[in-house]
Amino acid sequence: MSSPTLDQILRAPKVVLHDHLDGGLRPQSVIELAAETGYDRLPTTDAEELRRWFVSAADSGSLERYLETFAHTVGVMQTPDALSRVAAECATDLAADGVVYAEVRFAPELHVTTGLSLDEVVQAVLAGFRTGELQAAAYGHQIRVGTLLTAMRHAARSLEIAELSIRYRDEGVVGFDIAGAEAGYPPTRHLDAFEYLHRENAHFTIHAGEGFGLPSIWQAIQWCGADRLGHGVRIIDDIGVGEDGSVQLGRLAAYVRDKRIPLEMCPTSNLQTGAAASIGAHPIGLLRQLYFRVTVNTDNRLMSDTSMSNEFAQLVTAFGYTLDDMQWFTVNAMKSAFIPFDARLALINDVIKPRYADLRAEAAFAAAGVAAAGIGGIPTGNGTGTTA
Repeated sequence: MSSPTLDQILRAPKVVLHDHLDGGLRPQSVIELAAETGYDRLPTTDAEELRRWFVSAADSGSLERYLETFAHTVGVMQTPDALSRVAAECATDLAADGVVYAEVRFAPELHVTTGLSLDEVVQAVLAGFRTGELQAAAYGHQIRVGTLLTAMRHAARSLEIAELSIRYRDEGVVGFDIAGAEAGYPPTRHLDAFEYLHRENAHFTIHAGEGFGLPSIWQAIQWCGADRLGHGVRIIDDIGVGEDGSVQLGRLAAYVRDKRIPLEMCPTSNLQTGAAASIGAHPIGLLRQLYFRVTVNTDNRLMSDTSMSNEFAQLVTAFGYTLDDMQWFTVNAMKSAFIPFDARLALINDVIKPRYADLRAEAAFAAAGVAAAGIGGIPTGNGTGTTA
């Protein structure tokens, strides 16, 4: 099967599990919200210049420098109206990119500088996502958005944020996360939060193996019990490849693969923070070959100037991936989502696999030189059944 076209990539159903709300604002919205809220520290008020500034500032090779760019986006997200607007635009932007299910994360503790309570922050964001879902549907785009509440790993509010996530888990909050600079702030600092979540039968992911190595991954899994790994790119350090192409997995890598622990890979972002040298050299290529539970994600669409379609387009170019590969990544992500099993299964069987079957049928007809417009009743199906 040949590689998909850019149009096919855009139209393919996609699932994103690792997308930061404060990393995906529209540049024009940042400017307008800054004017509305009195935020006066933007480097420019020209939308295109601001877009380029965010990408350039984030493209430093350092996770710590990358994180500094969020001062501006968080700075304009301090009112209920601003939070709801950003969330609604996030949902519609993802839906327009072909995303059918998204888990978008944000740190409530970062949005209380003007006096909002944590509950008011969460309520505003959840309202915005519901508005965005309805707006997307009005344009013919189906999307479901779940929310992850993030605690900052350098702070001391993780238990409070974990309790907040449980308080709103029947209203759209599907899980918990910790984020921020890894070095010096191990996930074990937040064991009380993770133990609480375990007792509440709750889901959580942990940023690990992005800016720090295998110890961060090991602690996230074995000490904290993470359901998924945010990034997890450094798991490659526990995999040896011989000159003859033979592969040897260390005990941690073997455990991650055997347990089917999902890896929330963000290729473009990983290049910016120095976790990978190029898309072609990104560990996702080998991890996919070895059938790790790999997923493709955006991380921060503004800072990385990216989208799910762009991430897949780069992987298609670098590794020659086909629609079958795209479906494999997408089903991996949907299997790993923090919503109930029946909801995950419905999206896989009723939306993802049939749409990929349609795209494969289109490609087959085009390859045969038959104009798709002259063909009636393109069949649908349940996909390839590729191991995930």
